[in-house]
Parts: sequence; structure tokens; C-alpha cells
Amino acid sequence: MRSAPVIILKTPREIEKMREANRVVAEVLAETRERVKPGVTTRELDLFAEERCLKRNARPAFKGYRGYPFSLCTSVNEQVVHGFPSERRLEEGDVISLDFGALHRGFYGDAAITLPVGQVVEEARLLLATTREALYRGIEQCRASGRLYDISAAIQEHAEGRGFSVVRQFVGHGIGRALHERPQVPNYGVAGSGPVLKPGMVLAIEPMVNAGGSEVKVLEDGWTAVTVDGSLSAHFEHSVAITEDGYEILSEL
Repeated sequence: MRSAPVIILKTPREIEKMREANRVVAEVLAETRERVKPGVTTRELDLFAEERCLKRNARPAFKGYRGYPFSLCTSVNEQVVHGFPSERRLEEGDVISLDFGALHRGFYGDAAITLPVGQVVEEARLLLATTREALYRGIEQCRASGRLYDISAAIQEHAEGRGFSVVRQFVGHGIGRALHERPQVPNYGVAGSGPVLKPGMVLAIEPMVNAGGSEVKVLEDGWTAVTVDGSLSAHFEHSVAITEDGYEILSEL
């Protein structure tokens, strides 16, 4: 008989260390977002984020992870996740996802934001707002004795209710001493199902929402995921601890 996958519960002391790691992530993203403007290259953003992380005596979590060659994921327009920084210059009207992780004192932090570059069209503005709202709708379901897919269903309902689609090929995840732990956290599902949420779980919840269809494909670099129909995509993420009386967003300043 196959045993159920193990979900690692963190002690209060371990969550305190994760709080520190995620504060690094939150501060680096807050500083990096101020650099987002027309004319800047995504590689410049990557180098800046790495430098700000190292100054805090932390290590960029993504660089070298399964061969990923950069510290920051920069996904522009139709790029969904894992976009490679490059000499591409941002243009007025673009949207860009900044996804960053840090390793500090043996524990990981992980978060993402999607930003407009200058003035954007109404569809892009609504997509970004809806995806961020969907993240918080999911987080609101983080309560002990609830079910994991309560989070998933809340995200899906909000995104699809606004006429957008949720990506199914990529999901959120547990996080702790490893960057990716069990359980997987889909952005779609049936409320009332899935593993029971327990105090000490820490989840990286990360809706990825497309303006068009949900289908995505990975480019030849083996990392960059894009929408199949070329539509815009947005991505927001927080690392969230389940507590005795609710939740704590570890990666929020």
C-alpha cells in the first residue's frame, strides 16, 4: 500500500527563519520594482536584484536551481513564468512579472509581482488587478482544518469570473528547507477537497492568469513558458504560513 506524500510542518522557530528569508524577498522585490520603466533591460533588473539580495547576506534561490542561470525570473507580456533576463528593453505598455526567491539561514522565501511598464491598455490593467485579487482570495482560505483546494477554487472562481483563464500546467507549492516541497497548490480545483490544512504548513500560493486561453508552452530554452495564443499573462505569489487561528503572509512588507 502506497503511503500518502509527506507534507512537512514547520515549528515556530523554523517559521521565524522563513519570515526572515521572505522579508529579504519582499525587500528585494520592493526595490527592484522601482527600476521598472521603459528602456531598462530585464538583465539589469536581474543583476540589481541579485546585488540587493547578497547585501542582505542571503543567496538568490533560483540561480543554479535545476540549471536556471539567473537570479530573477522576468516574464514579459505573453511570457507566463520563468522568463530569462536578457538585453531586451522594456517598452511603454508592457507588463512584466518579477519572480524572486532567497535562501537565508537554511530556509527559502519566494514571491512574485506583475507590474505595468508605464501606461498599459485596460485589458492589461484589469488582468493585473484580477490576478492580484485572486491571490488574496486564495490566501483568505488558508485556515487550519480547511482543505487545500479551497484555496485553488477561490483563485479559479475569481479569475474565471472576470473572463480570464488560469494556467494549469504550473502550480504553487510547499516551501521550507527546500524551494519546492509538497503539497502542490493548483490554481483550480473543487472546494472541500484536497489535504487538510494544518498549522505549520507553509505554502507558496501563485496564481498565473491569462487574458486568453489557459494553454501554455515552454520555449526552446527549456524554461520560458508562454501563452499559446500570445495573450498577456500575469503572475502574483506570496509565501503563506498556516497558523492556529488563520494565516500569516510571510513575504508581505
